Amino acid sequence: MNGEASRSMREKGLEYHLNWGVALPQLQEMAKDYDKDLQLAIGLWKEDIRECKIMATFIMPVEKMSRELVDVWMEQTRSQEIAEIAVQNLYAKLDFAPPLAFEWIADERPLYQLCGYHILSALFKQGIEPNERGINELIDQVQVTLKESDLPVKHAAINCMNHFATLNVEYEHIVRQALPDMF
Repeated sequence: MNGEASRSMREKGLEYHLNWGVALPQLQEMAKDYDKDLQLAIGLWKEDIRECKIMATFIMPVEKMSRELVDVWMEQTRSQEIAEIAVQNLYAKLDFAPPLAFEWIADERPLYQLCGYHILSALFKQGIEPNERGINELIDQVQVTLKESDLPVKHAAINCMNHFATLNVEYEHIVRQALPDMF
């Protein structure tokens, strides 16, 4: 337990039933002792304990993460930290990640939007390109996000567009035209 870290998180509004304040690298190291296990991951996720939720994302087999389970986990996600870790360890690796991301960036809930932009960023970093419809939808959503959303979502949207723009020169040109204030 890291009481200082736990207290600091609590003061910043991260409320869990229990929060031991264990650092992410320590949790990653602990997860190496476990095989991927659907039932254990589900059991850990059900606990309102920060470290259990994080461990669940490490040991959940990606190929067994159904859309229904993603929906349940997102409904039970209350912090940006857990949302971002779930995206990195699971959601961005799902076969249905692209449509999920576009659905979430259009959602009215900020945490969903944040996750949608993070998923798209991860996909763009892998060199995965959207189709023309996806590009138009992305540009439209980012324009709305930059006008209306809270700071973490705006930040995620800008990062997403930066990753999109690095895919090729044509996409960089599209971003510069659609979002001239970004550059």
